[in-house]
Amino acid sequence: MTRLALIVPAAPGPLPGTDPAPDVTDTYLESLQILDRLHRLMLDLIKDEFERIGQDDLNPVQALLIYNLGAAEVSAGELRSRGMYQGSNVSYNLKKLVQMGYVHHARSDMDRRSVRVRLTDRGADIRDIVARLFARHAEGLRMSGVLDDPPLVLVNRQWRRVERFWSEQIRYIY
Repeated sequence: MTRLALIVPAAPGPLPGTDPAPDVTDTYLESLQILDRLHRLMLDLIKDEFERIGQDDLNPVQALLIYNLGAAEVSAGELRSRGMYQGSNVSYNLKKLVQMGYVHHARSDMDRRSVRVRLTDRGADIRDIVARLFARHAEGLRMSGVLDDPPLVLVNRQWRRVERFWSEQIRYIY
């Protein structure tokens, strides 16, 4: 799992050749730090839930991969391209999940080089545990009013714009 660590200088200045407003840059860097912390906290929440119920053979990254796979049947490459898995070691985690009986894999009928993966019943049970955890948290956040201002739908719209911008930046590199 790759983690992003940002170090914000005490008095950041614009990069040579740029002239962004310092408050925009600072706010952007703060947003990146928050995203990183939220991701790590989400993994910690999954880990804590699994410890609470005595599920100790999976790590949080594997549990999240199972959750994101859901009812789909996809190739290993599609896990990344569809955003179901963001790590760099998908082959390792898939191999472990197959060995532990959470994921079924089979060669594709159309392309024998490709392996298709889907959840087993045991994997579906894990997906349901994570889904209940997320539903519980969503309800708790809704009841607390944390997601009211700004509404989460607007926050998500903004993050999709950032995602699109970053994706375009990557495309332009190649």
